[in-house]
Amino acid sequence: MHRSSCTGSLSGGRRVTMHSSGRVETLGTAYSDHDLVVFLEGAGITDHEAILEDPQQVKWRGGSAHEFHGA
Repeated sequence: MHRSSCTGSLSGGRRVTMHSSGRVETLGTAYSDHDLVVFLEGAGITDHEAILEDPQQVKWRGGSAHEFHGA
């Protein structure tokens, strides 16, 4: 999860990327935990709660966990 951004949107959002098999794929921009769940489901991950709370699985960059709105 990358930092909140106000570029192009007053509501912020965080860019979501997935690292797998040496590749980085941008999944989209999340504006809430629900958006993250949708991205995780699309990537075939079903244990959302455990993943979102595991710092080994999700790196929240540039802001606090579960914070999506830019300043």
